[in-house]
Amino acid sequence: MTLNFTASDYYQIDDLLTTEEKALRMKVRECMEKDVAPIMAEYWEKAEFPFHVIPNLGALSIAGGTIKGYGCPGLSITASAIATAELSRVDASCSTFMLVHSSLAMLTIALCGSEAQKQKYLSSLAKLKAVACWALTEPDYGSDASGLKTTATKVEGGWILDGHKRWIGNSTFADVLVVFARNTTTNQINGYIVKKNAPGLTATKIENKIGLRMVQNGDIVLRKVFVTDEDRLPGVNSFQDTSKVLAVSRVMVAWQPIGISMGVYDMCHRYLKERKQFGAPLAAFQINQEKLVRMLGNVQAMVLMGWRLCKLYENGKMTAGHASLGKSWITLKARETVALGRELLGGNGILSDFLVAKAFCDLEPIYTFEGTYDINSLVTGREVTGIASFKPVVASRQRSRM
Repeated sequence: MTLNFTASDYYQIDDLLTTEEKALRMKVRECMEKDVAPIMAEYWEKAEFPFHVIPNLGALSIAGGTIKGYGCPGLSITASAIATAELSRVDASCSTFMLVHSSLAMLTIALCGSEAQKQKYLSSLAKLKAVACWALTEPDYGSDASGLKTTATKVEGGWILDGHKRWIGNSTFADVLVVFARNTTTNQINGYIVKKNAPGLTATKIENKIGLRMVQNGDIVLRKVFVTDEDRLPGVNSFQDTSKVLAVSRVMVAWQPIGISMGVYDMCHRYLKERKQFGAPLAAFQINQEKLVRMLGNVQAMVLMGWRLCKLYENGKMTAGHASLGKSWITLKARETVALGRELLGGNGILSDFLVAKAFCDLEPIYTFEGTYDINSLVTGREVTGIASFKPVVASRQRSRM
């Protein structure tokens, strides 16, 4: 039997893709294996981003994903998801860089920006001639991002932003920053486009991460940063408006662990067949085969859930609960998969020279960001039961008696 495309595509799920989606997958894979795979361990160890590969990523024409017009590729969400998986299969940091830039910052401008803003920013961002970041979370507000404290105060001709954002990917070098702040007049969340090097803006790299080390996450401090009226995003008038963006980005984030798991399985499959012990390949041992097959089963199930999630979105049927279950369950299974892969490689499983150790660490922040496993599970739980459990029941009762 000849396996289809890669060892991890055991159920020949590639057959579910269109000719265009298959071609995109191959194009992204070739770029990642040629330009990123040889250098990723070095840059991961240094915790530096390989800026010289950005033009190569731009040439793939995947930045902007599903956005149509303005120089963007107008991909199906399935094609965009496949591209995300292929980036992640080789390096999760590169896929995170692209996700922040494309599925968060660019998509916010596309869905919530004015026509003038779309014309001004999207074309250069689509070519990766400029890089964007998306600044929502704060030191005291991670899972409960709606409680953010950064403020936007109206002044003549624009707005004054004051606050602190944390864990913002790409922020230390982004040319365009999409920043969310609380309007001091309406108390609602609004969105703003802030330029690099704006007076009062500083972005400091967060050091000593154990995962996604190439991603330049930063602390952003805004001290009376002036933003013109033209750079306020007119489509962001409450926190709920971010859900239009997060619905798409959560699908993309679900495909990151799929790609990571595919890469880990392919590496382990090759490693067990090539490495010998007692004169036999490691693949000949029963326990190794059982672990490998468990990994393989996880990958098939994860891909099928991710593919179905894309189809639900394309047909206008995807709910917040669907997206949250996809992200939470897929990352949970990916965690198990990469842990098994680390075991299979033995001592080599803790070396960053091998894909598995790096992937093992990179998956940890993905398990947490875009909503933790627990928060995403509760979003789905609320949808299937009709009962919101985010706030303690006792506290809710106490408030009702006041």
